[in-house]
Amino acid sequence: MNFHNILINWYLQNKRDLPWRKTANPYLIWLSEIMLQQTRVAQGMPYFFSFTKEFPTVFDLANADEEQVLKLWQGLGYYSRARNLHKTAQYVANELNGVFPPGYNELLKLKGVGEYTAAAIASFSYNEAVPVVDGNVFRVLSRYFDIESDIASPATKKEFTELARELMPKDNPAIFNQAIMEFGALQCVPKSPNCTICVFNASCLALQKKKVNVLPVKSKKIKVTNRFFNYLIMEDVLGNTLIQKRTAKGIWHNLYEFPLLETKEIADFDFVSKAIQNDLFSAYTIIGLEECSDETVIHKLSHQHLHIQFWKIKIKEIIENGINANNLKTFPFPIVIYNFIEKQEINC
Repeated sequence: MNFHNILINWYLQNKRDLPWRKTANPYLIWLSEIMLQQTRVAQGMPYFFSFTKEFPTVFDLANADEEQVLKLWQGLGYYSRARNLHKTAQYVANELNGVFPPGYNELLKLKGVGEYTAAAIASFSYNEAVPVVDGNVFRVLSRYFDIESDIASPATKKEFTELARELMPKDNPAIFNQAIMEFGALQCVPKSPNCTICVFNASCLALQKKKVNVLPVKSKKIKVTNRFFNYLIMEDVLGNTLIQKRTAKGIWHNLYEFPLLETKEIADFDFVSKAIQNDLFSAYTIIGLEECSDETVIHKLSHQHLHIQFWKIKIKEIIENGINANNLKTFPFPIVIYNFIEKQEINC
């Protein structure tokens, strides 16, 4: 029995019951694929249900406010995905009359849709014979065929894409793509896979050569930058506070936050006290300053580690256009700030 038949038979017996596998609707498949970029299925599933309930069609998503989309996306991370999702929905709804492009090359032109996502939509919605190549596919093929090419290299992406294309049954590409991704997610996992029960254990070259734990090869290391954020939570006599929108390009674009003091290292009480009295809030009468947590919160992003401290500042004056505690929760925040608000540490 050849590779794809063994793989598909395994898939039919072991596949997870996922909602986006029950439809060929390109809107729903596109939505799920964007959500699952750099996100585990278990984490993405509740968001998929929330979005499809709130925005059952591409027109509903297109007509929503960006803040509504960001709020619903809150906690899923990589917020540029949500902004691109919204813009693409508007383009499909307004320029394409709600009809998604019917092929791989046309799908690639959509904002936020790369080769992997375009291949997924094209094969799952239109049964086009284009292979999907993600981390799972790299892992399965590199191990099975003992390929030591560096998967961080663009040339390797082409190599694996062509290999997957050769293996793919042209009459049923959708199920092959689903099967190889599922196999990588459930069986041929990154660390300590159970090769004794694997359907390929008689033919997998990495298993025969004892190389399972060293494949795939990835040489490129992500350089992580440490940043130090001090969030300044003002509170006036009415209990209202002040927030701002992050309009600059970079992390958390168009999300909300408290006024921010970024420092070169973890800040102490004296440094923050001087900063708010001399520069940041010199127009207000400060009657109290307190750090709201015993330890710094470390929030890890793909290329940045944020060391976050929250400081509560009581002021004598009333904040113009201040936000009360109930309204505060309606704004889209980075999840680390939202969790802080939810825990009511604002009342520290």
